[in-house]
Amino acid sequence: MGKFCNNRRKPKRKGKKVTVGKAEAVPAGRGATVQLKGGGEIALFNVGGNFYAIENFCPHKGAPLADSKIYGNVVECSLHGWRFDVRNGDCFTKSSCSVESYEVVVEDGWIKVLI
Repeated sequence: MGKFCNNRRKPKRKGKKVTVGKAEAVPAGRGATVQLKGGGEIALFNVGGNFYAIENFCPHKGAPLADSKIYGNVVECSLHGWRFDVRNGDCFTKSSCSVESYEVVVEDGWIKVLI
C-alpha cells in the first residue's frame, strides 16, 4: 500500500442500528460529523433528501470528509482533493483506497446507521 491508505480510523462493525440524529438537522447538500460511542466517527451526508454514511477520515492524510465539499454524490477531501462516492465509499482518485460505507435508514424522522 505504500504511504497511501494507511490512515484507517473507521468504527468497528458491531451489527447494530444506531440512532445518530434527526434528519432535519442535516441540510441537503451538506455533511455532518457523527461521534459514536467507543470513539468511532462517521461522515453523514444528505444528498437531495437521501442520507449516506462513510468513514469520516480520508485514507490519504486523515482529513475529515464530513467537513469537505460535496458535489452531488461525490465528496472531495478538503486537504488534497481526493474524491469519494458517498453512496458506497468508492475512491475515484485511487481505486484501492475506498472508505467504508454504512447503511442508513430514516425512521419517523430519525437517522439510523447500521454499524
